[in-house]
Amino acid sequence: MNSLKREAFTLVGISTRTSNVKGKAEIDIPKLWSQFMSNQAINSLPNKLNDNIYALYTDYESDYNGEYTVIIGYQVASLDSIPGEFTVKVVPESNYKKFTAKGDLTKDAVINTWMEIWKKDLKRTYTTDIEIYGEKAINPADGEAEIFIAVE
Repeated sequence: MNSLKREAFTLVGISTRTSNVKGKAEIDIPKLWSQFMSNQAINSLPNKLNDNIYALYTDYESDYNGEYTVIIGYQVASLDSIPGEFTVKVVPESNYKKFTAKGDLTKDAVINTWMEIWKKDLKRTYTTDIEIYGEKAINPADGEAEIFIAVE
């Protein structure tokens, strides 16, 4: 677990509102991932900085027990020519603790890492938490994803 500051960036993607209560996120988040993977327009998004896929957790109602918004998308250099059906989020500069999920990213690796995070005594800000699926996630059955938790 490393501490670091991440610069502000702009994310464009698709979103849903969910919560961790009674398994709601267990239905909503995989459904959002399925929509993302089948959305041809998002894959040809103008101004993408790279092919890293971001899953952003933001607009927390309270903490991880309340409602929050999940946005899956790409970091963009500008909002020029972005289709109106996509969600845009400007993520401010912030301090983060970095975690790494390793293993089968399509099964338990990511949720198991989140369960470890929830047990830690972190001074979370509940502003924006980020999962990044880069080159090490190309083989999701045996991959790595970075998870950044916003902290004070």
